[in-house]
Amino acid sequence: MTTTWKDTPTKTVDVHGVRYAYRELGPTGGVPVVFLHHLMAVLDDWDPRVVDGLAARHHVIAFDNRGIGATGSTVPADLEHMGADAISFIRALGYDKVDLFGFSLGGAVAQMVALQAPDLVRRIILAGTGPRGGGGIDKMTRIVGLAYLKAILARKDARHFLFFPRTAEGKRAADAYFTRLSERRTDRDKKISLQARRAQLQAIVRGGGSAPDDLSVITAPVLVANGDKDLMVASEHSADLARRLPNAQLTIYPNSGHGGVFQYHHEFVPAALEFLADH
Repeated sequence: MTTTWKDTPTKTVDVHGVRYAYRELGPTGGVPVVFLHHLMAVLDDWDPRVVDGLAARHHVIAFDNRGIGATGSTVPADLEHMGADAISFIRALGYDKVDLFGFSLGGAVAQMVALQAPDLVRRIILAGTGPRGGGGIDKMTRIVGLAYLKAILARKDARHFLFFPRTAEGKRAADAYFTRLSERRTDRDKKISLQARRAQLQAIVRGGGSAPDDLSVITAPVLVANGDKDLMVASEHSADLARRLPNAQLTIYPNSGHGGVFQYHHEFVPAALEFLADH
């Protein structure tokens, strides 16, 4: 039987005394695609259609970074250490070359990995993210706070308001996304802790106020994607990110938000497979 994301077992690996939780699926033997997830997310927050779609042709590895979900220790409050932890995890699995798929905060971490260990990275997909020091962080903080207030009042997950536009089309996409997230019934990940939430937010705020990185040194091919109505990371920031990278291509999905790659998974997965293909 073919293993899919909803029934892939959770594994662990010890990295310098920290037990990391991860899941892997897809054909082995090539360059694996390592998934780096978003703010306040754990393994169960990856869209099964995206994971299974990429795993149809690639070895996919998704993990909880330090202090996230079932992984031990505490979350560092800066992007540099998050990137260093991701590098340590990848090397602990024995890989010296990987592709990266970073979504939102994971996209910022993927940039840190590429800057700190350029020889480790072959290709990168950055979705719903922008460059460090890109600005707009204060606006995003207010938007996130308002979304969580709306979520409490509506008794919904805040991602209904943050990832998808509140149009009829966006609401349908949100409902479908959460239905897919609920497909896994057993061996679900631990929920994210309060310490992890606070540290991740601190890292995002620090990153937004930092001096921009010299992204011209990242020579690996990069696919940058976002929705045209992203409330958290405006598509202008994604376009700016693509301009700063010397070997990047940009895709902006219409009538979609921060979760544009999930709303448009039918289009995104083939595009990602084409981008990752070893021509």
